[in-house]
Amino acid sequence: MAIRNLEKIFRPQSIAVVGASAVQGKVGNTVFRNLIESGFEGKLFPINPTCQEIEGFEVFSNLADLPMAVDLVIVCTPAQTVPQIVRECGEVGTRGIVILSAGFREMNDQGKRLEKAVLDEAKTFPALRIIGPNCLGVISTPSKLNASFANGMPSNGRVAFVSQSGALCTAVLDWARQERIGFSHFVSVGNMLDVSFGDLIDYFEQDATTDAIVLYVESINNARAFISAARAFSRKKPIIVCKSGRFEESAHAAASHTGAMAGVDAVYDAAFARAGMIRVFDIEEMFDCVELLAKKKTIGGARLAIVTNAGGPGVMATDALLELGGTLAKISNPTMLQLNHVLPDAWSRGNPIDILGDATPERLGATLDAVLGDSEIDAALVVLSPQAMTDPLECAKALINTATKYLKPILASWMGGISMHAGIELLNKASIPTYSTPERAIRAFMHLVEYRRLQKFLYEIPHDVGLNMDIDRVRVAKLMESAVTAERFILKENEAKELLELYGIPVAHAIVAKSSKEASQCACQIGFPVALKLVSSEITHKTDVGGVMLNVTSEDAVSEAFVQMHNRVQKLRPDATFEGVSVQPMISDSAGRELILGAARDPVFGSVMLIGAGGIASELIKDRVLGFPPLNEVLARHMLESLRMWPLLQGYRGRAGIDVDRLVEVIMRLSYLISDNPEIVELDINPLLVTPERSVALDARVILSPRGSDRASRRYSHLAIRPYPTELTRDAKLQDHTDVLLRPIKPEDEPLWKDLIRRCSAETLYARFQCLFSAPSHDIASQFCFIDYDRELAIVAEIRSAQGTRQLIGVGRLVADVDHQNAELAILVGDPWQGKCLGSLLTDYCLEICKAWGIRLITAETSPTNFRMLRVFERRGFDIKQHRDIVIARKTIESDPTPLAITPN
Repeated sequence: MAIRNLEKIFRPQSIAVVGASAVQGKVGNTVFRNLIESGFEGKLFPINPTCQEIEGFEVFSNLADLPMAVDLVIVCTPAQTVPQIVRECGEVGTRGIVILSAGFREMNDQGKRLEKAVLDEAKTFPALRIIGPNCLGVISTPSKLNASFANGMPSNGRVAFVSQSGALCTAVLDWARQERIGFSHFVSVGNMLDVSFGDLIDYFEQDATTDAIVLYVESINNARAFISAARAFSRKKPIIVCKSGRFEESAHAAASHTGAMAGVDAVYDAAFARAGMIRVFDIEEMFDCVELLAKKKTIGGARLAIVTNAGGPGVMATDALLELGGTLAKISNPTMLQLNHVLPDAWSRGNPIDILGDATPERLGATLDAVLGDSEIDAALVVLSPQAMTDPLECAKALINTATKYLKPILASWMGGISMHAGIELLNKASIPTYSTPERAIRAFMHLVEYRRLQKFLYEIPHDVGLNMDIDRVRVAKLMESAVTAERFILKENEAKELLELYGIPVAHAIVAKSSKEASQCACQIGFPVALKLVSSEITHKTDVGGVMLNVTSEDAVSEAFVQMHNRVQKLRPDATFEGVSVQPMISDSAGRELILGAARDPVFGSVMLIGAGGIASELIKDRVLGFPPLNEVLARHMLESLRMWPLLQGYRGRAGIDVDRLVEVIMRLSYLISDNPEIVELDINPLLVTPERSVALDARVILSPRGSDRASRRYSHLAIRPYPTELTRDAKLQDHTDVLLRPIKPEDEPLWKDLIRRCSAETLYARFQCLFSAPSHDIASQFCFIDYDRELAIVAEIRSAQGTRQLIGVGRLVADVDHQNAELAILVGDPWQGKCLGSLLTDYCLEICKAWGIRLITAETSPTNFRMLRVFERRGFDIKQHRDIVIARKTIESDPTPLAITPN
């Protein structure tokens, strides 16, 4: 992901339009006129070799003839001319291009070749950024820039709209003018040859004029960059996403239960939720959410009061709220008394608050005053129907007048037709979100509630479950390499279970028998009753061919079951090889539940995990939830809580609940297994038997990639989210020989980080943060402990007491820009550990990491009185300059391709 030179596209000082035209109706004419009419204040240059003047501007034959290198070039010429134009842009020093031309990969193979030619030319000039091709263009209201062929310019606003559909852009613009909704930026991304969703999200995250983003997505081309950027943005500001193509059939060829059940749209849904994005499912929903965001409505809670002049619409709104899982606010006693005073005796005396059909504007205003002043109420929806005594315009004025007194959001639904138009227009002018029906208002409100929930979830502290992940990785690699070398890409059941055991996941051990006699001997060795399962590399679902026999209680029964199974396979699947049966102890528990736990490889987002109701009916029941590795304790538990069967797992009607903590541990261990091993494309544990005492894998299936196991070069490339960088863990010693562990910070460290802050003096904290604070809240602490390892790194120094108690004694933090060119360094050393060279140790390690990252410039800030750190910087060649009461230290470093020395994972 990179935002380099995007400023040249959204805030250019000079623009050239290649293919500008004097002929009305042509794209080149529309674009050039839009630039003029939008009020763009920079320099404009039309490029066209066949005319002399366009709209009063001198026309140039080509870019080389221009008197200056322009910031932005807009290309409106046929597709076959574009590669040459891109080369010319690079040669004259242009940094931004918007290619409106169509006729590329969306057309045919020739178009694909043209697009590759454009990309090849662009690679020659790394500073060049391209939006498109095949796009509508870009609009930036802060820059008075309409670099598109859209009809008209939106008003100023604080929502950025980004779409893969140009036609949708024009529809949204038209609707926005009607609803008096403004935008900060409007971007049609087209084929996303260069600038992607992730790039734009990163850019708008740093843009002071953008408070929210709305995305219309058809496909994603860089999942990790997309999720990383969206997570960073969503932690501060909301993203609404509408994804089309929900029912694409793509799991039909899956070789496992998990692969078959993890459909494409479900994966997108899980990705959006993991990134904290609000998903909508149609254009109407998207418009409704934009209405809320554009009118700067945020919520402090989910408790909604419904005020109406008609009982029926109030009940409809209540039904919609409860159906979507909303909270109908309870009216406090003081507010009830206040409402009794201002409302007639026949009012509803509850929520929804029916102020009756003869309600005057004054009655509506007094009711809203009481409701919005109630601390038990977070927001209000006013539903007005056009009754004979209703004055919609005056009621709108009363609502607006009351709204100015409160920060709580108010939504309005002026139901009806022409008689309501004047009131609706007034509400729009006053930036009151207004909807044609109560249900639409409720849906929009619940999306904001969901965003608030997702934000909280992004910062929820996981418990430190202390997993012992001392894994024999050499044995793991050999197990899979031997299978791939033999061109056997489905592990045998005993191999799959061995792999699970290596990661600490309990399994039911099985012995493979190739004859009925062997099967009987194995059963005697194990002890009756036993379970027999078919062993065949070609048959995915054993039960489809009668390949599972349970509760077999004698030698003769085992021998007979073996023969029956062999005969059934020969009859039903004569193409498949019968390799024998696996014999394992019959494990059952009346208090147990069967689950499916697995992972599959999605073509966009990489490895995705699944947990749900297991057994032979798992695909029929379809109670499942998806998640992305890596998973911590919070994420794993959240997956379980999202299942419909979650109440059954907790215990139901006297039946004991399962050991949830043990199950969470198994999910986390499988997450590590999937993260560590890019060879695995599908994995099933089905069933996973979970009981009040244990979780055990009764059956397992692992499918490997035919590409082999080039583990080093593909590390984590199969994951959409960068796992915890265990490779950056190392042992060290302080000057006094104290053993210290240097490792990246993780969310579970929040209590230890807070304890470190409490041990620091005010002077130490001021030198590090340039401000004074103590007893940091969860909101503050989470900003330092919950990090995206693709973008930021904090190396903590940890010591352990003889009793095993852990303590953080220092932190070195690196925050890189999204282009990974520059990074900020900050060092904090707890007061009891100062003067022991811990600051030097952390600084040196952070510099080493910067070299590995390819960081070119590192910057640090501290106070002039922080003499120890100033000496550390001086000795390492930092350029140190004092600016008033802050010292800024900078160091240019050269990248080092040598890998970091790491301790074993």
